[in-house]
Amino acid sequence: MSFYETLANDAVAAIEDAADVETLDGLRPTLLGKKAGLTSAKSQLGTLEPDQRKEAGQRLNVARQLVEAAFASRRDALAASARAEALETERLDLTEFQSKTSPGHLHLVTQARDRLEDVFVGMGYTIAEGPEVETAWYNFEALNIPEWHPARGSFDTIFVNLGEPEAVMLRSHTSPVQIRTMENQKPPIYIIAPGRTFRTDTADATHLPAFNQIEGLVIDRNITMGDLAGTIDTFVRAFFGEEVKSRLRPSYFPFTEPSAEFDISRDDGSWLELGGCGMVNPQVLRNCGIDPDEWQGFAFGFGIDRLAVMRYQLDDIRELVNNDVRFLRQF
Repeated sequence: MSFYETLANDAVAAIEDAADVETLDGLRPTLLGKKAGLTSAKSQLGTLEPDQRKEAGQRLNVARQLVEAAFASRRDALAASARAEALETERLDLTEFQSKTSPGHLHLVTQARDRLEDVFVGMGYTIAEGPEVETAWYNFEALNIPEWHPARGSFDTIFVNLGEPEAVMLRSHTSPVQIRTMENQKPPIYIIAPGRTFRTDTADATHLPAFNQIEGLVIDRNITMGDLAGTIDTFVRAFFGEEVKSRLRPSYFPFTEPSAEFDISRDDGSWLELGGCGMVNPQVLRNCGIDPDEWQGFAFGFGIDRLAVMRYQLDDIRELVNNDVRFLRQF
């Protein structure tokens, strides 16, 4: 029996021992929260060798799904039992048909982020994070976007009044996490970087000034554009379903060369743009102290909020931040 299976079995045993809904809900942070054994195991995948990481990630996903299913099943059973007992003892008290409190659930964007993380962890990636307030080096210059570069203006950056003018800012993408990882970790590198980002966009049906991104980075020997295309296709099928296809179209980004946009297929035969990707520009590798003659890599990124909009066919991205309980309860 593997370490993850042991953690899952211990958690399921604790769930089955819960005598009522209140006791079970009190166990959730310990079994599935940030301090749970399975959550800690997820953060430790980065210590494994790349060939071991994928298998371990898959085992960890299976173990977590087992615990989540056991928790949901036990809660339904305990709630049904409690309700039946209440109805039996107070048949004429109709208020017992409605619970005094309604348990909450994860926000739609958090659900999408967790699902994305699980998919990529199952593919052998680890999760990397970084600060939301960044310097110009990490947000632009290390990514081959110097001050004079025309692409720098398209990021609509929100600057912070610290130090020299335009030297500190709210990060406009999660790419700085890639730079920090390459500076502090020797290849091979297989990471995803989810997190909140900021731009001066006006909120409308398709834009938010504060939004969530997820980016991926692979640095290894003999990495090609074919590896990138295969990774994108594997992710798309795992997240959207086996019937969904992906394709790459030529594009331009200062930090990748060659660069591409990637699309996913729709039921009506059309294509929908999902994000950008490409082979890491050799100059970006040099900026991080990595020899591009020995190591190659690819990167990709897309918006988590927009992905949730596409997955659930929402009409307006602002619904994700309006905090309308009637909307949130649907998910």
